[in-house]
Amino acid sequence: MRTAQAGGNNDQVQGFAPVAGTGARVLVLGSMPGVASLRQGRYYAHPRNAFWPIAASVFGFDPGLDYAQRLQALQAARVALWDVLQACERPGSLDADIRGDTLVANDFAAFLERHPAIVRVCFNGAKAAALYRRHVLPGLAVPLEYMDLPSTSPAHAAASFEHKLAAWNRALKIED
Repeated sequence: MRTAQAGGNNDQVQGFAPVAGTGARVLVLGSMPGVASLRQGRYYAHPRNAFWPIAASVFGFDPGLDYAQRLQALQAARVALWDVLQACERPGSLDADIRGDTLVANDFAAFLERHPAIVRVCFNGAKAAALYRRHVLPGLAVPLEYMDLPSTSPAHAAASFEHKLAAWNRALKIED
């Protein structure tokens, strides 16, 4: 949701609550939802974002399912969704436009305490990885495996869908 601040600044954005089942093993982290996602109140809502087609391909569900069913499919696959940031100022959707002096990271220590089965964190793009490593990791004492993945954002056109799918397929599947 976009909220106006005193002084007329409407670039303040708030992220979403995590989506995680009790047995989640993999946590997918973005940086902060884009404008389309914020407007719809849904993770990866931009129609050209490749996240849902990739997840559907990896886990064998229809990417055209309604949002609640897609979230259920991820939870059944033991995958959780969240973002590194709880809040920030950012005009538009580009990670490059996040104002560094406005960042508020999510509470990962509390989240990981509630979800102790998580063993792998997958970063949806370089900005999510950089933000996490700078603003979260130094204060975190939980040993986890980290995987940097190509962004599923339509702004990351340098990698083909097939390249993204191959990388995400390796990262999302985890042995028990």
